Amino acid sequence: MEYLDIVDENDQVIGQASKDDIYRQSLRHRIVHVLIFIDDGKMVLQKRSNQVSFCPNHWSTAVGGHVQAGENYEKAAIREYQEELGTNSNLELIGKAAYSASDSPNKFLTIFKTQFNGPFKPDPTVVSEIGMFDMVKIKNMINNGDKFHPELIFILKKYYL
Repeated sequence: MEYLDIVDENDQVIGQASKDDIYRQSLRHRIVHVLIFIDDGKMVLQKRSNQVSFCPNHWSTAVGGHVQAGENYEKAAIREYQEELGTNSNLELIGKAAYSASDSPNKFLTIFKTQFNGPFKPDPTVVSEIGMFDMVKIKNMINNGDKFHPELIFILKKYYL
């Protein structure tokens, strides 16, 4: 069972709970995202597999996931990168933002970026497809109703669109 830190409005750890309890009780916790860009400036996105519980078959950041109990943001980002894409590269912190949505508890999202051309070895239980798109294409996909993870939309609006 996966345990996560519960954090207050200042992102200070105030306890721990199972991931199930975090969502059942709507407790604030931490998430990491890694944005990957290739040399021509395109952003790498993953399409979540139909086996994931939240937002299956949605485009998402290249890497994203929960920060486990006792883990810091950077270690979580490196771990998720390795688990989801089977590789890693040097990460640069973009920023941290409070995030809330009606369908999930409040979260702190910490976003990293990197430049990496691959190769990628995605875990097929989590990732069904890897795509590389410029921002114009991503914006068109969103406008055309392609399914996008809400945290990706939030990150794109905050930093890129």
